[in-house]
Amino acid sequence: MTRIKICGLTRTEDVIDAVYCGADALGFVFYEKSPRHVTLEKAIQLTEFVFPFVSLVGLFVNPEEAYVREVLKFVPLDVLQFHGEESPEFCSRFGRPYLKAVRVKPGLDLIQYATLHQGAQGLLLDAFVEGTQGGTGVTFDWTLVPQDLPLPVILSGGLQASNVSEAMLKIRPYAVDVSSGVESAKGIKDSGKIAAFINEVNRMDLQLSGRKDALRGHRRTVR
Repeated sequence: MTRIKICGLTRTEDVIDAVYCGADALGFVFYEKSPRHVTLEKAIQLTEFVFPFVSLVGLFVNPEEAYVREVLKFVPLDVLQFHGEESPEFCSRFGRPYLKAVRVKPGLDLIQYATLHQGAQGLLLDAFVEGTQGGTGVTFDWTLVPQDLPLPVILSGGLQASNVSEAMLKIRPYAVDVSSGVESAKGIKDSGKIAAFINEVNRMDLQLSGRKDALRGHRRTVR
């Protein structure tokens, strides 16, 4: 089943909505230039409303090591997500699984990038927009993603209920990551959009599972 991460949460009610709708992971942005930035104090408050078995992900962009460690003292993050130019050595310093975000554009060798970050839990693929580090609501050309990437793919960038099924069909990602696609304004989530997005992912998962079952049945018949 495709995992679902709702990112850029800033309000208690949005955290509760995401959990109740069935999100597998929640993302909190520790990057001051983002409109979805949360302070350490706010993150502590928000994570009090997360149920067991929902993963907490902290998003950082070229952070100071001391800042990451300070956040980890007070916020029970399960996974770190790095969106800048962090080295593999830096990403692996903190005793947590990490995701390395990649802003995809033509000419970027994703297999080489995955090999460089082979210690990552997965690659988060986002759209390249000059001067930004993500959260733009822009999709990228999904044909640029090779089928043989050696790391799990977390697909991001402009996803919403209306296009996530197409993305899943083309990429077959391990997980999908949405922020602006479930918002009414930057940093303000919409409960209806959250529910619609998660329902569409679940619907497509069932459809893809049905296709696999049909193919297995066909193969048995041929034999």
